[in-house]
Amino acid sequence: MAQIYIETHGCQMNEADSQDIQLRAISAGFTLAQRPEDASVLVLNTCTVRDNAERRAYGRIAHWKAVKDADPSVKVIVTGCLAEQDKDRMQKLVPHVDGVFGTRELGALGDALAAWRAEYPDDQFSVDREIETVMGGEGVGIAGPYDFLRAYVNVQRGCSYYCTFCIVPHVRGRFDHRPMREILDEIRLKTAAGAREITLVGQTVNAYKEPATGADFADLIQEVCAIDSVERVSFISSHPKDLNEKLARVCATLPKMNPRFHLALQSGSNPMLRKMNRKYTIEQFLERIGTFKVHNPSWAMTTDLIVGFPGETEEDFQQTIDVCATGIFAQAYMFVYSPRRGTPAAVWHAANAIPHDVAQDRFVRLKAVEDAAVRAYHERKVGTIVRALIHGVSRKDRTRLSGKTIDNVTVNFPLVETEPDTSRPWADVRVESASVWGVRGTCVGRAASYEGAADRVAPPVFDLLAV
Repeated sequence: MAQIYIETHGCQMNEADSQDIQLRAISAGFTLAQRPEDASVLVLNTCTVRDNAERRAYGRIAHWKAVKDADPSVKVIVTGCLAEQDKDRMQKLVPHVDGVFGTRELGALGDALAAWRAEYPDDQFSVDREIETVMGGEGVGIAGPYDFLRAYVNVQRGCSYYCTFCIVPHVRGRFDHRPMREILDEIRLKTAAGAREITLVGQTVNAYKEPATGADFADLIQEVCAIDSVERVSFISSHPKDLNEKLARVCATLPKMNPRFHLALQSGSNPMLRKMNRKYTIEQFLERIGTFKVHNPSWAMTTDLIVGFPGETEEDFQQTIDVCATGIFAQAYMFVYSPRRGTPAAVWHAANAIPHDVAQDRFVRLKAVEDAAVRAYHERKVGTIVRALIHGVSRKDRTRLSGKTIDNVTVNFPLVETEPDTSRPWADVRVESASVWGVRGTCVGRAASYEGAADRVAPPVFDLLAV
C-alpha cells in the first residue's frame, strides 16, 4: 500500500503534531514506513528554535532529494515552525519540495494527503535501497513498534509571553487554548489505540485556560487522570509565572502523575531574566519551586538554561552556575544562545554578541556542574529495580532496549525479545550502573500495565561460539 514516512525535529509540540499527521494519513489510506526510502510521501516536521535546527532541517530536505530523483512520484512535504517561518522562500531554496504547510495548516495537509492517496497503487512501494547510503543525516521517524505507547496531546498552541529570544509566538501565534472536551476526546481515542502514557503539551502548558469555562490547568489534569484507560500522565513545558499552589497541591493528589516537573529557568541572573522578558526573578523562581516541593518532595525538577545571551557578564553567568551547583535540577537542557530572525535578542546579538569562545567556555563550565548533579541523581537508582516504559531498540546499541522511567530517566538493558512485545511494554530493570545520560541494568520482569504485576524474564543468553 502507499506509505508515508514522518520525521520529527524539535519539541514535544512537534511530536504531537506529527501524531496528528499520522492519524490523518492513516485515515486517508496510507500506512507508516519505517524508512524514508520506502515511502510514497515524506513529511519533515521542522523546528526553528536554534540555528542548528534550521541547518539540520534544510540538510535533511536536501538528503531527501535522492528519493525524489529515484522516483519523481514521491512527494516531499515540509511542515512545522521552519515551514511557517520560511513559507515564502522555502520552495526557492529547495525546489524539489512539493508542499509547505505551516503550523496552523495541519487540516490542509490532511486534505492534501487524501487527494494524493489515489496516485499510489495498493502494492508495496519501494525504491532502490542503494539510496540509503546516499542520504546520510539522522532523523527519528514515528513508525517504530513501541511508538504508539506514548501519546502527545496539544492543550494549547502558541504563546503570548514574547520572551525576547524566542521565535515561537512569531511562528505559532499567541495563546490558543483548546476546549477541554476536545482534549479529553483525543486522549480517549489515543488510549483506545494503545497509548499507555499521555503527555500534555503546550509552549506554556500551565497557563492553560478552558475557553468556555475558564477552568485552569490543574482542573484539566484532574479530568485527564479520571479517565480509566489512562495509565500515566505528564506535561511539558511550564512557565514559572504560572506555577501556583493549586497546581502543586493537585499534582500531589493524583497517583497517575509522573513525578517530573519541567520549569525553564533560562538564567540565574535577574538582569538577564529582565532582558529575556521572563516575568520573574530568581528569588521568585526558587520560592515557587519550594512551594511545589512542599507538596511533591520526591518529584524530579528539570529545566532549560541559556548561556551567552547578549550582554551576559561573567557575574551573570556565575549566578546561573550557583543555582545549578545546589543540585536542584535532576536534568537540564543547556544551550548556547542562538539568534532567531525577528526577535529583539537577535538585534542585541548583532550589536553586543558574546564572543563565540567565551560562550563555549561558559557552556562547558555549566555543563560540568550540571552533569555532576545529573549523575548524582541517576546514581541513587543503582541497586534498585525501576519500572520503565519501553521506547524500542537503543539507537546507539542495537543489542539493547531503551525505556524511560516515570521521572524521565533513560534506562538501557540487554535485548530479551526476538519480536517486539508491545502487550507487556513496562520493563522492570535492576539498575547496575549510572552515567550522565541515564542508567543501565538487567530486565527482570515485563508487565502489561504500570500498576500490573510483572512476569519474570529470563536473562539474555549469548552464543559465545557464534560471537
